[in-house]
Amino acid sequence: MAWGRILSLVFLVNVLAASVRLATPLVLAALGEAYAERSGVFNLGIEGIMLLCGFIGFAAAYSSGQLWLGVLCSALAGLAIGAAFAFFAVTLKADQTATGFAFYLMCTGAAMYLNKVVFHDAHRVPQIQHFSPVPLRPLDGIPVLGTVLFKHNILTYGAGLLVLASMVVLYKTRFGLRVSAVGESPEAADSVGVSVAAIRYACVIVGGALAGVAGAFYSLADMGLYVDNMIGGRGFIALALVVFGQWNPGRILLGGLLFGVVDAVQARFQILGSTIPPQFLIMAPYALTLAVLLFGRRRRAPSSLALPYIRG
Repeated sequence: MAWGRILSLVFLVNVLAASVRLATPLVLAALGEAYAERSGVFNLGIEGIMLLCGFIGFAAAYSSGQLWLGVLCSALAGLAIGAAFAFFAVTLKADQTATGFAFYLMCTGAAMYLNKVVFHDAHRVPQIQHFSPVPLRPLDGIPVLGTVLFKHNILTYGAGLLVLASMVVLYKTRFGLRVSAVGESPEAADSVGVSVAAIRYACVIVGGALAGVAGAFYSLADMGLYVDNMIGGRGFIALALVVFGQWNPGRILLGGLLFGVVDAVQARFQILGSTIPPQFLIMAPYALTLAVLLFGRRRRAPSSLALPYIRG
């Protein structure tokens, strides 16, 4: 009985620690998308942005030997893609859903093509030494909690800080108030001198940069390598997470941890040789996505979401 309790506690601690790690890229991508959607822009293409930026970051880190250079390149690539998407969605006033899907396909195809061109040896997948956990002493010594929260890589800690910073920016600053005003009533915001286009450009660019860092997490902090389609639909889970979190950074963090727990449990069950077919275990995070969208508490989205603003 004692051994069973010990093993159960070890299992629980490992699952919770893994859930924090697995939640990190979801939270980063969803947080960036929350900025865009609160301003009225819906970017369906973040899955593709994550994939392409994950490759760019890995290629930069692999060639230079500098992980932080890879993260920077991923963020800059996401920023550039976000600016391009904003040009179509805000300046040209193109349909945002169709444009986002086109960006998803374009970025996914570009990532696969560049991977084949740059790393053309199909028999050997290049690898790098990824970001290692950095224990936060003395907090890492706290029983259970220390392992769960304070033994992660620097990108995970950064994601937590970004959530706190975003709560301040979106709810306590003039910029945050302008973002909400533009998302709810761009006509009213424009009438008092707020540049709707500038706010939307800024938010979509922030969203692209954070999606880029989320993609870099998989290749530089989680796996230490790049493979085609490594995001595995998690960009779309991040889109659902924005709705589940009601466009609130704190709730997005909690929702990300919930998804992380489900993902960690299904992975551990596969390792332990569960009798449940692995296909059903892999489906678990995506089934949860459908469940939270169907049965989760609903809140009205920003009034101008996905609607172009035509002055006058």
